Amino acid sequence: MLTRELVLQRLAQAGARGVRGDRRRSNEDAQEVAYRPEDRNPYVRGDHPLKSAAVLVPLVDRPDGFTVMLTRRTDHLSNHGGQISFPGGRCDPGDPDCIATALRETEEEVGIARKHITVVGELDDYIVGTGYLVRPIVGIVTPPFDMKPHDHEVAEVFETPLDFIMDPANLKRHSRDAEGVKRDHFAIPWGDYYIWGATAGMLRNLSEILWRPGI
Repeated sequence: MLTRELVLQRLAQAGARGVRGDRRRSNEDAQEVAYRPEDRNPYVRGDHPLKSAAVLVPLVDRPDGFTVMLTRRTDHLSNHGGQISFPGGRCDPGDPDCIATALRETEEEVGIARKHITVVGELDDYIVGTGYLVRPIVGIVTPPFDMKPHDHEVAEVFETPLDFIMDPANLKRHSRDAEGVKRDHFAIPWGDYYIWGATAGMLRNLSEILWRPGI
């Protein structure tokens, strides 16, 4: 079982040893990303610089153990409509860093005030096919808290047990056809929910950190 103490210890040790490092992961829709050090934003996909974004990976501190809070996006959204995701979005010019972006977006999307969130780590940056370089910020969410999901963006907020979502046996490799091309991706089915794409990739990265030998 992933106890509170073990989770915090592994995340702290991973941060101290630079586990996140400079790795950038891509989902199955991302094209090849190049590095151009002369640019202000040096990571580009094709001819377009990647846009900076951040999400919060919320671990809710429940009496029976941590849960992972996730959202289901509304169906009408042009990007990733209906998919399972973390609260987050594009970095605004007024955000001093990615942590500020993740906390601001969480408050805007699900209504949880930042006073309830303690940032405990970061995961690998993740490149998504819509042209964003996403920084996942891991935060402990302490109840009790009020939620007010954004009606336009969030159809549902739910929680999954951390032990289930972190079990490598529950992370399945799937494939789908996209414009005649077979593409592989990781997914975590849980009840009626199908967690895949960048969200599943970030959870896989968290699982690697929490179960990595020697940390």
